[in-house]
Amino acid sequence: MELWAIWLVIGIILFIIEMLTLTFYLLWVGIGAIAAALIALVAPDLFFVQALVGCIVALGLTFFTKPLTRFIRKSKGYTDVIDDLVGKQGIVVETIEVGRNGVVKVGNETWSATSYQALQKDDIVIVIQRGTTVLEVQKWEGVS
Repeated sequence: MELWAIWLVIGIILFIIEMLTLTFYLLWVGIGAIAAALIALVAPDLFFVQALVGCIVALGLTFFTKPLTRFIRKSKGYTDVIDDLVGKQGIVVETIEVGRNGVVKVGNETWSATSYQALQKDDIVIVIQRGTTVLEVQKWEGVS
């Protein structure tokens, strides 16, 4: 198999894995593999150059897009969908013990959650704070 095809397959596999994880880190590496495939078409005997170009593209995208996303997040009018979870009701799917994460369902999504009080399955909770992947919840004391 030609080396450009191997780089292309690697890039496609990384794109597929990226679609499953949604981290954007594998996206940049996948684009680097595609760049290496393009170099392999032009210079098929220079594996080192192909790998170097792929690495430079992946690292460049990783480092230069971070400030761009930070700028966009701080721009006027930007709202993060995850921030909208604060104040919403959910239901405990997996028991939450003090100091241990459980699982809550807020809307149609399930989230890891923590609480300063023990919560049982099917308790109604309200989101009081969010981390990157873990919500902080407390038992909802309101009237349904």
